[in-house]
Amino acid sequence: MLISKTEKYLNKIQNETIDIKEMSELEGFKSAYFRFAEHLDKLHEIKESMDIKGYTAPYRSLSKYGSNVTGTIAFEEISEVRRHSQYFRTNATAKKNILDRVKSAIDAHKIAIGNLEEYGLIKCKSCLKTYKASVFKEIGEKCSCGSSKFDLKLNKRGVWRLEIIPHLPLSGNYMVLISQLSKGGRNSFKKVSNILKQEKIGSVKTVSVVIKVKEKTRWVRKRVSLDSEYTNSYEEEIRKHYGKNVRIELLQFHRIKPTIINDKHARTALAIGYVKYSENIIEKSKNNLLKENLKNLDKWNQYQKILDEIKLQTPKFIEDEDFLEKWRNNECEKSLKELKLMDKYGNLDKDLKKDKIAIEIIERKIFSLIAPTLILWDIFKFYLTTSNDRRKRYGSPFPYLRSDIDMKQRKSFQYLDKKIVNILKKHENEQMLSLKNMDLILSEKFNLERKIKGSNIKIDYVALGAALIYSHSDISIEEVANAFNISKIAIHNEIKNIKNIKKPKSKKSEKFLEMIKK
Repeated sequence: MLISKTEKYLNKIQNETIDIKEMSELEGFKSAYFRFAEHLDKLHEIKESMDIKGYTAPYRSLSKYGSNVTGTIAFEEISEVRRHSQYFRTNATAKKNILDRVKSAIDAHKIAIGNLEEYGLIKCKSCLKTYKASVFKEIGEKCSCGSSKFDLKLNKRGVWRLEIIPHLPLSGNYMVLISQLSKGGRNSFKKVSNILKQEKIGSVKTVSVVIKVKEKTRWVRKRVSLDSEYTNSYEEEIRKHYGKNVRIELLQFHRIKPTIINDKHARTALAIGYVKYSENIIEKSKNNLLKENLKNLDKWNQYQKILDEIKLQTPKFIEDEDFLEKWRNNECEKSLKELKLMDKYGNLDKDLKKDKIAIEIIERKIFSLIAPTLILWDIFKFYLTTSNDRRKRYGSPFPYLRSDIDMKQRKSFQYLDKKIVNILKKHENEQMLSLKNMDLILSEKFNLERKIKGSNIKIDYVALGAALIYSHSDISIEEVANAFNISKIAIHNEIKNIKNIKKPKSKKSEKFLEMIKK
């Protein structure tokens, strides 16, 4: 019954329409946000029920029923045992698959809600106070001043991309969406997934120690688990608790390799959303891009038209499997020769041949890099414009995003392809910056966060991110200010803050920074 109800609910979500244009108005924004929040609560309830009913380990029942039967079995009972085993195996697979869909749907809804949270602020018309969508929902759509009249205010400083929401696997149908991707889309999907899956250098999470302790007259063996902070001092810690005569028999270091997005369903949902959105961009901009890069667009369009038409044709008789392919190749050659796009020896027109190579390069080096470029810029910008505490405690368009990343993970952010950035700026009006040392800028940001940790220094984090880019690149301050929707004065103020944090001007300033940290 639980599987049946869950499938009906997920199918209902799948059939709901999502209109991004409506979200630019207050009512459409509220409707979308509340709907996604309601779905998320319900999906969490379903997941809890599944956890209680053992859906997380459904194959355990097979050890009891049919698969590991001990003792002798009568010949007449063998078919019965097999039938029972198949029944439980099918049931277990159904449980595993539906739980997998629910987890995927939960993460997709978190991404959608995170983007809406970043996109809009709800502003009271009376007192001009602004609320995030989650807070607005909690207060019952009524301002603290008593007013119930609101407007939607665009959060120009936020990091959001509403265009990916319609493409997210909100009903958990991520396998279907992946299968619908084009060949170039699948290559792009792999690239995005690899970026998000970039692992951190293995770090010790816990230390397990097997010890022998003398209790009264006999030695007792115990297993002790210690946190990573005792990696280098495990012996002292054990002797402190169990005495000097304790014996260490076995020592194990348990390592963990967290990824940039530390959840496989969130990684998959983000990759699908960004890739499907990039396919839409390619579809809109394809003709313009081809005009800029091909020698003769008319010839190429004629060539493509012939290929598409012949793909749909079939001969009256088919002799074997290879016959259809040969027939289509012959028909294609005939049509190309008639239009003088191929000579009598079967050689393609020179311009067409060059354009065919150019198309392969465009698909490999441009189309497949649009989605990775978009998500790299968005995550980079989110890291720069938010505090460590904000990333740890609150939801975001990137669920399970690590609050900071190490040197190995930062390699993904070394640079953005200048050609792709220019294409997105020209055809999609993206406010992006072509940077070569993004990994070093991120490293600088994380170092600053460590220095100001525990202090009460007020920092404009959006301006801080812009200041770091301006200080570590040759991009003009005007261009940086436009990309982050802030003033040049705000950037200059944060440049001064950075200098003061790194090198206090006086001994008094140095002592003050030490005091506020304590």
